[in-house]
Amino acid sequence: MSLLGHDNAWREWDEALGGERMHHAWLLAGKKGLGKMTFALAAARKLVSEPGIPQPEGQHPDIIVLTNLPKDEKEERKRDEGKPYETKRNISVEQIRQMQARLTTRPTLGSRRAVIIDPADDLEKGSANALLKSLEEPPAGTFFVLVAHRPARLLPTIRSRCRLLRFPALADEEIDRLLIDSAPEADAETRAAAIAAAAGSPGAALDFVSQDLGKLDQLMRRIARHGDRDFSLRGQLAAEIGTRPDRERVAAVLDLAGATIAGMVADAPTAALTGLADAHAELVRLGRQVPTYNFDPGLLVMHIGGLLAAAAEASERADA
Repeated sequence: MSLLGHDNAWREWDEALGGERMHHAWLLAGKKGLGKMTFALAAARKLVSEPGIPQPEGQHPDIIVLTNLPKDEKEERKRDEGKPYETKRNISVEQIRQMQARLTTRPTLGSRRAVIIDPADDLEKGSANALLKSLEEPPAGTFFVLVAHRPARLLPTIRSRCRLLRFPALADEEIDRLLIDSAPEADAETRAAAIAAAAGSPGAALDFVSQDLGKLDQLMRRIARHGDRDFSLRGQLAAEIGTRPDRERVAAVLDLAGATIAGMVADAPTAALTGLADAHAELVRLGRQVPTYNFDPGLLVMHIGGLLAAAAEASERADA
C-alpha cells in the first residue's frame, strides 16, 4: 500500500520500470520521516520480481541494504534481540567493498539485483568515492537506490549519475488525519504542536508524540518569546531532555528548536529577521553535526536554549 505523498513517486517508478531501459541509479530525496525507505524496499521488490519465479516473503537475496551498523557489540546484541540500538555515525568504505564483492556474482533468483543505501547522506568520503566507481560502471542487472534526507551532502558526481525522485512534505491536514488514526492518545493540542514541529514530515510528527515532546515544545516557545535572563527555563529544558538522551532524541530536540524559530518568522518585524535566520542556521548546522560528533548533552542543551533566547532578544530589539 502506498504511503501518503507517494503517488507521484510510484507513478514515475512504474513508468520507468515498464519502459525500454530502466535507469541504473535513483536518488530518493526529501526530508526525514516521509517514508522513503519504505518506498525503496517496496520498489526494489517490484524491480527484482520476475514472472514465474516465486519470491520470498521476508528478506530478499537480491536486495542488498546498506545502512548504519550498530556502534559496538553491545548495541549489536540489542539489534539481534529486537531492541532499540545506537548506530555508527557513517556507512563505511568496508561496507561498500563488501557490497561490491557480492556484485561480482549473479543475482540469486532472477536477472536483477537492487542495492539500497539508507541514508546515503551518511557515506564516508572514502565510501562515497568507492560507490562512485560502481555507479560509473554498474554491473549488468544491478540497480542502485539511494535514500537521502539532505541530498546536497552527496558528491555532485554521485547526484549527477542518479535519477532524482522527490518526496514532498505533507499538508498539515494530512498529518493531522494520520495522527488521529495512528496516535489516538494525542489530544488536539498535542497534535497541533506535533504538526507545527514536523513541518510536513509525518515521521517527525509521530516521533513528537511517541517521544512526548509536548513539554519541551512549551518550554522552547516560552524561551523564544520571552527570553531566559536567569537561565531557569534552560535548566528546565535540560531536565526535560534528560541527562543521557540518545542520538534520536537529540536530533528531535534540534528539529523542534528549529521549527520553533522558523514559526516566529511570519510575525517577526523586519529588523528581527537577521537574528532569527542566524539562530536557525546554527541549529541546522548542529543538526548536521549530531550524527558525527560526540556533543556533551548538557552543553548542547544550554547552547540550544541560548539560541532560542537570542531569537527572543532579536525580536525585543526590533520592537524597541
